[in-house]
Amino acid sequence: MAAKPKDDAVDPEKDRGPDKPEKPESKGKPKAEQVDAADSADSADSADELVEAEGPDVETSTDLSDDDLALLEEAGRDLVAEYRDVAARAQAELKNFRTRVERDRAANREAVIAEVIRSLIPAIDDLDRAEAHGDLVEGSPLAIVAQKLRGGFERYGLRSVGEKGEPFDPSLHEAIVQLYSPDVTVNTVAEVIEPGYALGDRLIRPAKVAVSVPQP
Repeated sequence: MAAKPKDDAVDPEKDRGPDKPEKPESKGKPKAEQVDAADSADSADSADELVEAEGPDVETSTDLSDDDLALLEEAGRDLVAEYRDVAARAQAELKNFRTRVERDRAANREAVIAEVIRSLIPAIDDLDRAEAHGDLVEGSPLAIVAQKLRGGFERYGLRSVGEKGEPFDPSLHEAIVQLYSPDVTVNTVAEVIEPGYALGDRLIRPAKVAVSVPQP
């Protein structure tokens, strides 16, 4: 005997009915993602509207007037002029420094040479005395040594100071004897007792002289 279907069984097709359309399934992204995308789109539109609304104000705030541009240009010129002035002063100071260094170097070199020559001047005096007594015979070893020694000093700029008949100069001469003479009108070197020496403008030793002074 066949089983009779139950009356309370619900047929989904009958429950839907002819007038109730079938609900379409959602395709694509999940519902949550669709909502996020919609919110992002709305936010982007709002941001665009805000930028468009604030755009003219921002551009207007960055505009500079002719006076402002003139002030900026003048400030730039002043800054360039100041840098040029600083560079010129630095260049002048460097040039002065180099000049001082070269001057000091030359002065130190001259001082060292003068000190060496000063220590050898007694030997030159002995050679002069030997020559005055006729001991320096031409061609003798002593005469050759004297010639080389004097030549070496001359190459360094050594020169003798004190000549007979020249006016007496206290900065160059040292008066050992004073003699009255009617033949002179000013103090005059009458005799060179010991020659002096100078190296350039530096006096190494004053000349010892006898001086003729005018008759009182």
